[in-house]
Amino acid sequence: MNKLFYIVALCFLLGNQNLYSQQIVEGLAIKDSTKLKEIDPLTPTKAAFYSAILPGLGQAYNKRYWKIPIVYGALGTSMYFYLDNNKKYHSYRDAYKRRLAGFTGDQYSYLDDSRLVQAQRFYQRNRDLSLLVTLGFYILNIVDANVDAHLIQFNVNDKLSLAPDIYQNDFTARPNLGLTLNFKF
Repeated sequence: MNKLFYIVALCFLLGNQNLYSQQIVEGLAIKDSTKLKEIDPLTPTKAAFYSAILPGLGQAYNKRYWKIPIVYGALGTSMYFYLDNNKKYHSYRDAYKRRLAGFTGDQYSYLDDSRLVQAQRFYQRNRDLSLLVTLGFYILNIVDANVDAHLIQFNVNDKLSLAPDIYQNDFTARPNLGLTLNFKF
């Protein structure tokens, strides 16, 4: 019974509160915040294009400056691993080629031929995986700029509301709790 009382009280308090602003008072003038902003359908395309040209530029176009270090951190880290694995792959490959040509005394003289081949395959696989991760972060950067530009234009105004509601059951005469979603055209 106590739980039902708390739920009813909570719904009553939340249902009667004005949780969104209808008017913003600036000095003595009242500005109506329900006017719809004009939507530019090319904004997401521009943001995606800017991010494709220079990673992070689409985030700057959307004024989401805090995302730019994340974009460059992700791309920079994956590029570092790509370049490091590529350098190690070429080092093991060159040592193996020199060994096949008959030279000895290289930096990997403690490894036999099968270990050199195994190291080449390991670093080649990691290099290729790092390249795929870098491309994935680049594409994610473009998609993020596009989706964020779409969401900036998303219509959120007073005509859309979600409010808790208490209504009486017609058969048992007991109160029922519910949520109503109102959309006014």
